[in-house]
Amino acid sequence: MPIYEFECEECGARFEELVAAGAEGVACAECGSTRTRRLMSSVSPPGRQPRGAAVRSNESQRREREAARKDRIAESRQKRARGENPHPPKKKKGTK
Repeated sequence: MPIYEFECEECGARFEELVAAGAEGVACAECGSTRTRRLMSSVSPPGRQPRGAAVRSNESQRREREAARKDRIAESRQKRARGENPHPPKKKKGTK
């Protein structure tokens, strides 16, 4: 069922109502009068959806971060299993 916009001829109130397509005589939301007329509403344009590889949703970015984190953890475990230090000491600034 579509939502239609109506105007009351008694009190002048405008309101929207969810009604069947062929329904006539919808009661006013303010005064209860059945002397209402359906208005021609403009159709809203579709929302602009950015497209392309550079635009991703927050959910897809989160999934990518989680996948990268799991890869780092797996690599660290493999290094430990081989007996390597998974986190080598960092060099201090100013030293060669």
